[in-house]
Amino acid sequence: METLFIEGAPAAIGPYCHAVKTGNLVFCSGQTPLDPETMKIVGTTIEEQTRRVLSNITIVLDGIGLGLKDIVKTTVFLKSMDDFKGMNGVYAEMFGGHTPARSAIAVKKNPLDAMVEIECIAETTVNG
Repeated sequence: METLFIEGAPAAIGPYCHAVKTGNLVFCSGQTPLDPETMKIVGTTIEEQTRRVLSNITIVLDGIGLGLKDIVKTTVFLKSMDDFKGMNGVYAEMFGGHTPARSAIAVKKNPLDAMVEIECIAETTVNG
């Protein structure tokens, strides 16, 4: 098992790494809409926040030679299910035609009161 800390991604706000690689799977910690430079929440709409979250996931995956196309499963944590449609629109746009398995659930509160947090599992080659 390899723990991964990715330069350029928002710093962890707790005792965890950006991702863990084991075999051909990469388990990415949940990302919130933090600006990597300011460590402040970006955006006041679900669309803006979802775009930042997926950009942060892209930074993490790029750091290990992967991309959104390599994601096999996501879990979306929404502050409100009323935001599902807005999140889903940006999600579909950023993933293009790629449709990994996904769960979306409402939670009472996300870290730093973000409207959305997304975690994912990606696949790579065993030696990649």
